[in-house]
Amino acid sequence: MLQSLRMATLGAVMLFAAALPVHAQTASADDTAKFLAGMMPSADSPLAPLTNDPAWQRHAKFFDTAFEKLEQRQISRIRAWADTNLAAPKPTMFYMFSGPDFLYANAFHSKASTYVLSALEPVGSVPDLSRLPRGGMASALYNVERSLGSILSFSFFITKQMKTDLQAGQISGTLPILYVFLARSGMTVRSVSPISLDDQGAAYFAGENAGSNAVRGVRITFVGSDGQEKTLYYFSTDLSNSGVKASGFLKFCETLAPANSLIKSASYLLHSGNFTTVRNFLLNNSATIIQDDSGIPLAYYSTKKWRLFPFGRYLGPIDEFQGRYQESYAALFRRAQPIDFGIGYRWRTPETNVLLSVRLPDDGSPAIDATASTEAPPPPPRPRRPRPPADIGPQPRGGGFFPQPQGGGFFFWR
Repeated sequence: MLQSLRMATLGAVMLFAAALPVHAQTASADDTAKFLAGMMPSADSPLAPLTNDPAWQRHAKFFDTAFEKLEQRQISRIRAWADTNLAAPKPTMFYMFSGPDFLYANAFHSKASTYVLSALEPVGSVPDLSRLPRGGMASALYNVERSLGSILSFSFFITKQMKTDLQAGQISGTLPILYVFLARSGMTVRSVSPISLDDQGAAYFAGENAGSNAVRGVRITFVGSDGQEKTLYYFSTDLSNSGVKASGFLKFCETLAPANSLIKSASYLLHSGNFTTVRNFLLNNSATIIQDDSGIPLAYYSTKKWRLFPFGRYLGPIDEFQGRYQESYAALFRRAQPIDFGIGYRWRTPETNVLLSVRLPDDGSPAIDATASTEAPPPPPRPRRPRPPADIGPQPRGGGFFPQPQGGGFFFWR
């Protein structure tokens, strides 16, 4: 009798143990990325049953439409432009003031194997979506849609809007957006881990102590259709002179240089005296720089070190950035080649400017002082330039939030 009871108990325990992994299984980072991006996770993922939720199905349809339009309008054209104009890409690309914009980092530099993105926004977190409270899924997906509305339409983030949307629930920060862009770019996420940099640029992982001035970030490894493993770093860091002086972020980047760099919709911060260190770092450590006019002012590109290739049309800054007009930029763009895509604050194709700067072989002249923190004040504001595109405000569309070129206004731009 006792033996039979023991056997029955053992059988019950084994049955419970066999069933337990189904309920305790945690969704992989790749399945989480696909789910947030409105793409089907793997069949055995705990997220798979949640794709029957009408909220997720609406979310998937919304992103299918938005990304298909974006691919046709911009991303495919940017890739074609890059294939034609970037002859010898480096394995590393730097994208300062990027926010979580892997989408355009990959579009311009699809051949890179290491991506370094950086901005003030925190990394945040993505919880186990299969354990969100009842009713929480629809809200979480809606906030992701809202946060991506402006970049899907106009190639840049409205930072204040993104910050508000991704602090509203359990999904927070830049990580969920990085997930969406990786998945929608056709990548498979292999691993996601926190990373910190000490003041000398040394990397620390997991619970390791990087010191009081540590720069926090995330390291994501992923593969594309070619099977090559790549690495994406995103660091939440202050890129002003005082911020980079106190951190090891640029020292870490220097170990990966030279790189191809991208500067887009950067609020003209590199025009000011408070961002000279990162500006000089990019000039000293980039093999190429792709930028719009919100990037490095033309006056800082030495003709002995750089060859400049203008594309598109320069109409000057929009109203929010009066005083940043560059006569030399206007003169350069009188001989610009045409482009068939738009980026930046002047996101309409006929109004977009793109400058490709290619570093010439070293002529032996000294590098720019990367520790300089003062410079001559910017020139006084010029008279009002040609009328910019209408302000962009969030307007509802099809159950999600998709900014339209009517009404509203910007708070802070990226």
